[in-house]
Amino acid sequence: MEVIRVEGGHPLGGEVHVEGAKNSALKLMAASILAPGETTLTNVPDIADVHVMGKVLKRLGATIEVVDAHTLKIDASVVNKWETPYDLVVQMRASTAVLGPLLARFGRAVVAMPGGCNIGARKIDMHILGLEALGVHFEVDHGNIYASAPNGLVGSAVTLDFASVGATENLLMASVHAKGTTTIDNAAREPEIVDLANMLNEMGACVRGAGSPVIEVRGTSEELHPVTHATVGDRIEAGTFIAMAALTGDEVTVSGFDPVHLGLVLRKYEQMGIQIERDATSCVVRRDAPLRSVDIQTLPFPGFPTDMQAQTMCLLALADGNCIVTENVFENRFIFASELKRMGADITIEGHHAIVHGVSRFSGAQVKSPDLRGGAALVMAGLVADGETTVSDIHHIDRGYECFVEKLQGIGAKVERTEVPDFEL
Repeated sequence: MEVIRVEGGHPLGGEVHVEGAKNSALKLMAASILAPGETTLTNVPDIADVHVMGKVLKRLGATIEVVDAHTLKIDASVVNKWETPYDLVVQMRASTAVLGPLLARFGRAVVAMPGGCNIGARKIDMHILGLEALGVHFEVDHGNIYASAPNGLVGSAVTLDFASVGATENLLMASVHAKGTTTIDNAAREPEIVDLANMLNEMGACVRGAGSPVIEVRGTSEELHPVTHATVGDRIEAGTFIAMAALTGDEVTVSGFDPVHLGLVLRKYEQMGIQIERDATSCVVRRDAPLRSVDIQTLPFPGFPTDMQAQTMCLLALADGNCIVTENVFENRFIFASELKRMGADITIEGHHAIVHGVSRFSGAQVKSPDLRGGAALVMAGLVADGETTVSDIHHIDRGYECFVEKLQGIGAKVERTEVPDFEL
């Protein structure tokens, strides 16, 4: 079994560069289905989820050339299947991202129910309701979603009950070939949505309003064309390293992303006593005073991202005072807290609230990564813990962070990835 071992108490310093956004790259890869020909994606992170999505596209008939570690050429000319394999898509929740483009190109799709982290229900009701408004008929049977548009896709007005990122993306990609205009009200506003809309427009689609609560898509009967597109920088990877620097108090530069995409996170961190200098593509982080407690609640963008909740709870667990963390997006995301308590944190869970009482220190312990962001946060806690921390189930971390250990080593952390017998844990 592979684990990450962290020895606490070593100062950090220097610069860490983040990769392209996982949550954007996967959807851009799915969107390549819409354009017969060779689409080139740059700034793609070399992570497990990208590898899985690549295998999904290959099973659909696409060919993929790995130009270098961060550049893919995806030829969708010969995509001739519309059924995605259960053995692959069950590994990640982004599997449903191929639903919209397959419907737009073939008028049908068979997609396995999504998998991914164990952080909450993966209901796709909003995907189905939205696409039904465009004329799609659904049947769910034996863990698969069977979708077809026997009379073609027709533009319509769709109002989402919740600003779902996945539902917004599927509606965007499906509606590019719908007859007439589709309006998505209460659309997700994340930077990754804007990135997808920009690529669709470059391909010949007509999408307006991405980044706002109302998106309008004018359907086109013209075939979309392949493009070269650079993936937006990963704000969550950046936020993770910013949180790490804030926890240790050392000066670290985090580059390769737009700090505007972390607006509320950075403002909350400044309220906690963290000093952050911003420019167009980076932040310099330092802290010379004790951390202060603040309340946070997760909400869709531009609210506080659920993907930064665990890292921030780790900070708050060592802050002066008490605070409340409210999770409004995923009901099981507090699983991480029970592992952090093994390291000495004082956290009480009440429904979707976590009451955090600041403590003076963490103690190194054996802990398990419960999910992608929680795993990164446990490694983060180990940076300041007394003694050694061993984090297992690190395959979760591999899903979203490229060269995680190597990047930490590059800024001074004493951390290693190693193989241990199962009986040691």
